[in-house]
Amino acid sequence: MFQIGQVSQRLGLNPQTVYFYERIGLIPSPQRTEAGYRLFSPQDVERLGFIVRAKSFGLTLDEIKEILTLKDGRSLTCQAMYERLHQKVQDIEAKILSLQRLRDELLPLVDRCQANLDPINQTKECIVFEQPEENS
Repeated sequence: MFQIGQVSQRLGLNPQTVYFYERIGLIPSPQRTEAGYRLFSPQDVERLGFIVRAKSFGLTLDEIKEILTLKDGRSLTCQAMYERLHQKVQDIEAKILSLQRLRDELLPLVDRCQANLDPINQTKECIVFEQPEENS
């Protein structure tokens, strides 16, 4: 059995994070000593390690909770995991495309800022968000 300090150090987690995971149901309430201190079993530590790894892959706590629920019910099939991970990859790819579009919109603004830089008057007001004048 492990105390919170040992678990936190072993997994690189803040103790408050472990308490939060307990509150939201990601881990079951651990056993307690007579003094009320939490005692974590090796299975608890293993489960917390899974949560840490899953978070490092970008899974949300809700996604992790869903996977753990399937795992607890012994219905976490390779197909179920594949579907979740494949969806996560698709979400990431969509986010990458969105960020690339945003970058493409920002680059002309950066260029406009650079063109308006005045090394002599560094307090010159920025006009980057003003509409460029159209030549008529």
